[in-house]
Amino acid sequence: MSLSLHPHPLPPVFRLRATLSPTTTATLSSSKPSVVIVGAGLAGLAAATRLNSANIPFLLLDAADAVGGRVRTDHHNGYTLDRGFQILITGYPEARTLLDYPSLHLRKFYSGAQVYFNGTFHTVADPVRHPSDSLQSLSNPIGSVADKLLIGVTRLTLLATSDEQIMTREEKTTIELLKSIGFSDSIVDKFFRPFFGGIFFDPELGTSSRLFDFIFKCLALGDNTLPASGISTIPNQLASNLPPESILLNSRVVGIDFNGDPPAVILQNGDVLRPELGVVIAIDELESEKLMGDAAVGRPKKRPVRSTVCLYFSAAQAQIPTRAPVLFLNGSGQGIINNMFFATNVAPSYAPEGQALVSVSLIGLYENVSDEDLVTRVTGELSEWFGGEIVRSWTHLRTYRIPYAQPNQCPPTDLRKNPRVRKGVYACGDHMTSATFNGAMVSGREAAEALLKDKASTRV
Repeated sequence: MSLSLHPHPLPPVFRLRATLSPTTTATLSSSKPSVVIVGAGLAGLAAATRLNSANIPFLLLDAADAVGGRVRTDHHNGYTLDRGFQILITGYPEARTLLDYPSLHLRKFYSGAQVYFNGTFHTVADPVRHPSDSLQSLSNPIGSVADKLLIGVTRLTLLATSDEQIMTREEKTTIELLKSIGFSDSIVDKFFRPFFGGIFFDPELGTSSRLFDFIFKCLALGDNTLPASGISTIPNQLASNLPPESILLNSRVVGIDFNGDPPAVILQNGDVLRPELGVVIAIDELESEKLMGDAAVGRPKKRPVRSTVCLYFSAAQAQIPTRAPVLFLNGSGQGIINNMFFATNVAPSYAPEGQALVSVSLIGLYENVSDEDLVTRVTGELSEWFGGEIVRSWTHLRTYRIPYAQPNQCPPTDLRKNPRVRKGVYACGDHMTSATFNGAMVSGREAAEALLKDKASTRV
């Protein structure tokens, strides 16, 4: 991976030691960067990308050993394990602008789902991309014919609605919206609840109707995809376009000193960074609150954040029931599985040759259930879906428990929060906009643009 050189070298005032990767340690001269960005997730990387395009020197700090924040991938014995069920919807407008899709080698899901109900699977298909499958599914028990026509009407309505209108229109909960459109309990419970509940990590569908409308529109405009080398390819691509000396990993920020103008950033090792223009806080809402206290934007209102558990299993290719790159949804209303898929059916590179990778997602953290008991319950349910002989041949690889998967975005929401926290401090992250990859990248860009605008105004 080639990296460009920084167009504006940072002034050598003191020597700050930082780890740039798990295997490379560098010493960087950087006591007075123009901007310090705290957090190298999608929001922080988007902010850095915007600043870099304006030739503003910056330091991008992260406590972890790699960029990505929550968008990370582990490689285990030849298997590619994303940290939780994460996909890229290619219809995201900000992603289309910021990312080089061909270089991600995106692999597509089937546009629809297989819904498990009453002991068997039923197809729900995108009527535009799979018209034949959609017609054949009209009479299945996953909703009525009227429900399936309403999906098409909703699609056309949202495609004619601007993103700005969607993000600022009057809101209600997703479940209230679906009822008001006229969808039946059957399709809500069997399809919308597991499908969008799996996207929001919210099976009750209490999430804002604005978020539902935006994601529904993006699904109509693009595909559900996985990068061939794992979801972390997305943040890695963004980082590869930044000056390598501007990214400092294994560098935990423990405080913000608001007494300066602009404020200073305090690292765990005792170093203090005093940027010339400002600080961009690009971490999740809970960590932001810990760091900034009452100054934090979008402070949690005593609402639980969204959590998930993801379990991975390996299998021989001959021991999986299908080769279709499709998402399986639990429409039965029973059990703990929300959705699952065979990752190697979408992206064969997720496993060694001849092997398959199985991904299973649960909503919630299941804190009182051990990993062993979760595996037992999940394999028991999968045995009902696919048969015990098949599932017993699979081997559990790893379980990821993700306490903070998304912010809670139940109404009332403000999906267009002002990134300015106070003079010289800006905030970004998916809690500032929509809880999506797109929202994170938009918020990062907007935080950087607010800083640039303030910089320009001080010179007038």
